[in-house]
Amino acid sequence: MLSVLKRVPRASVAARAAARSYATEHNPPTRFESASVWQNEPSQPNLVTDSVPGPRSSELSKEIADFQDPRTHVVVADYAKSRGNYLVDADGNEMLDVFAQIASIAIGYNNPELLALAKTDEFAIAAMNRPALGSFPSNEWSETIHKGLLSVAPKGTPHLFTQMCGSCANEGALKAAFMAYRARQRGEQGIKDFTSEEARLSAFVYIDVLSDNSLDMQMSSCMKNASPGSPDLVAMSFKSAFHGRLFGSLSLTRSKAIHKLDIPAFDWPAISWPTMKYPLDEYASENAEAEARTIALVEEMIIAQKKKGKDVAALIVEPIQSEGGDNHASPSFFKALRTVTREHGVFMIVDEVQTGVGATGAFWAHDKWKLDHPPDFVTFSKKMQAAGFYHAEGTRASLPYRNYNTWMGDPMRALQAREMIGFIKAHGLVAHTAAIGDELYSSLTDLSKRYSGQIHNLRGKDCGTFIAWDAASAEQRDKFVAEMRKVGVVMGGCGDKAVRLRPMLVFGDKQKDVLLEKMEGVFKDMS
Repeated sequence: MLSVLKRVPRASVAARAAARSYATEHNPPTRFESASVWQNEPSQPNLVTDSVPGPRSSELSKEIADFQDPRTHVVVADYAKSRGNYLVDADGNEMLDVFAQIASIAIGYNNPELLALAKTDEFAIAAMNRPALGSFPSNEWSETIHKGLLSVAPKGTPHLFTQMCGSCANEGALKAAFMAYRARQRGEQGIKDFTSEEARLSAFVYIDVLSDNSLDMQMSSCMKNASPGSPDLVAMSFKSAFHGRLFGSLSLTRSKAIHKLDIPAFDWPAISWPTMKYPLDEYASENAEAEARTIALVEEMIIAQKKKGKDVAALIVEPIQSEGGDNHASPSFFKALRTVTREHGVFMIVDEVQTGVGATGAFWAHDKWKLDHPPDFVTFSKKMQAAGFYHAEGTRASLPYRNYNTWMGDPMRALQAREMIGFIKAHGLVAHTAAIGDELYSSLTDLSKRYSGQIHNLRGKDCGTFIAWDAASAEQRDKFVAEMRKVGVVMGGCGDKAVRLRPMLVFGDKQKDVLLEKMEGVFKDMS
């Protein structure tokens, strides 16, 4: 059980961070062992019940069922006892977690440095005085953001809008893209703060440029969700994509029908993801042809929408389609996508909600594309434990309150992100994840040769621990995931029949060996 929280002076946390920064600069680590941080982390899974979930987990799920749907529960966890790479459930089962709360835990359960932050007055004040950040930011807000989230801002996107979750981040980026698109049509130059009179007069100017409609019509029509105030702009996504479950983001999501059924949606276009063969490097020629066909379809769709009077203002893309089945493409594909979007004036949004923060062996997965021109927006959440979007110059709304909400994120989570970023840098976890991922992929390649009926289309080479493969069917995939849980390993699936690995950045050699041993045992039993 965790000890009762004791206040730690902010100076102590700052001194530790400074010492950590110095140590990192002068002695950059090459590999990470979680035992150096969690001396009491289990070395192996330990199951104390005959089934997972066990009786206590099942009992607690039934209690939750009184007020909330429990049908998606895997287990009910005891987070006070969980540590490092191991999740402990309500029955006391200690399980190696390579799903990490749907890819959302970066630096381990109950990381001592995060617990130390939580004991500070700085954290307590941020938690208990949650501000409306857009109107009443704290005097520490700028420093917190510069030392944390902005210290890892992707190239070309130096501005930041903090949000509540991944879906919110994508919707915020969409709004920003639509407003920036219209601003560009009107000829707005840069970011300007208007007085109310200037805003009124400038609106007349914009209307003169765009149409003969009066200001009153512009304003009144948008309140009716009608043009010209609500313009016929569209956003484009890819089939099999997942960008969230809110209304705007759900219109872009195409991974599973169950997410979208019965929900009204925007009439926004989607293009099929290129049909890739794995391993990518062994089928480079065929894959290049598939990618070229997809790029041609993207351009054709942009032109077709224009002919229908609907401008494509934004295109959103995941570096690896995650929920849709861990679908990959080459850097050349994304470079071509960036070229097409720039040529047609379409803002490019890179959805790094799941791929961001080191999981692919780069802090941002799109860094590996080596784009000549950076994306316009990069969204994040999950492993950052905070959410929002980075954006380029000139894409900030020209008037206040247009992209705004009460909380605009959470200062407590921004502090947590700052501490996590420091931990990741200090322990070289991005480089570590790249290295351990290469070794894991190599071992899985060997395993796939011995159990070819169990592992199909292994993918994720050179992508850190962001690795997946297909089972023979959805039923076989679900059985495999369930059998792994019975031997103490928490895993997850995605798409129609894919198994995905989403371990934490603190996943190391010992955990890798345990994972491979348990997988081989289950494969042997299922063969």
